[in-house]
Amino acid sequence: MCGRYASTRSPQDLAQLFHVSDWHPEETLAPSWNVAPTDDVWAVLERTPRGGDEDAPARRRLRPVRWGLVPSWAKDVKIGARLINARVESVHEKPAFRRAFVTRRCLLPADGFYEWEQVKDRKSGKVRKQPYFIHPADGQVLALAGLYEYWRDPEIKDDDDPAAWLMTCTIITTEATDAAGRIHPRMPLALTPDHYDAWLDPHHRNTDDLRALLSPLAGGHLDARPVSPAVNSVRNNGPQLLDEVPAR
Repeated sequence: MCGRYASTRSPQDLAQLFHVSDWHPEETLAPSWNVAPTDDVWAVLERTPRGGDEDAPARRRLRPVRWGLVPSWAKDVKIGARLINARVESVHEKPAFRRAFVTRRCLLPADGFYEWEQVKDRKSGKVRKQPYFIHPADGQVLALAGLYEYWRDPEIKDDDDPAAWLMTCTIITTEATDAAGRIHPRMPLALTPDHYDAWLDPHHRNTDDLRALLSPLAGGHLDARPVSPAVNSVRNNGPQLLDEVPAR
C-alpha cells in the first residue's frame, strides 16, 4: 500500500512540469514531507468546461483534492479513510473505483513515498518497523497514477455553493519492484511522461487500453534510504524526515 508520501514542489513548478493550462493562484498547499490520508494534495487532471459540450476539448488543471476517495454514492465522507489506495489488478472492477477509472483519472505529484520494513533490532532482538524513503534516482518528480471523484454533501442545498462538493482521490498501487520490492510487497504506481496524455484524457475510455498504461517503472529507477521513525507520526513534518539514518 501507499500510506505516506512527500510532495514539496510549488504549484508553479508543477504547472510547468505537467503543462497545466488552468491553475488558480489562490489555491495553495504548503509543502509536505509527510503527506497522510485525508490531507489535501495536488492533483493534475483534465476536465471539459462546466456546462459545455461533453466532446469539447479538455483543459489540464492543477487542483487540491483530499486523499481518500469518497464515492459519489457514499452516505458520508468517513469511507474515504479506507479508500486511499486502489489495487491495479482490480481497480477497473471495484464498485468504489470503476466509474472513476473510466472518466476521472489524475496524476498525483510526489517527491517519493515511504514504506516500512520489519527488522529485528540487533541489540534488543525485538522486531520493529524501519521506515524507508523511496524516490526516483534522478531526483525527478513521480507522477502517481490516481483517480478522483466528486461527493455531494446533502446538508448543503445550493448546488452552486463550492462547499457542496468534496473532491477526493485515491492512489493506484501495484506489486513492488526495484528498491521498493526489497522493503514492501506493494508500491504506488507511477506513470512515465509518454503516458500522461492518454491517462488524463477523459475521452479515452477503453478499459483495456487504460490498463495497458499501468505498468511498473523499469528496474534501477528508484532508490531507497532508511529514515527516522519520526515520520510515523503525522504531527511531524519538515525536510529532516528525508535525512538518511543508519540502518540498525
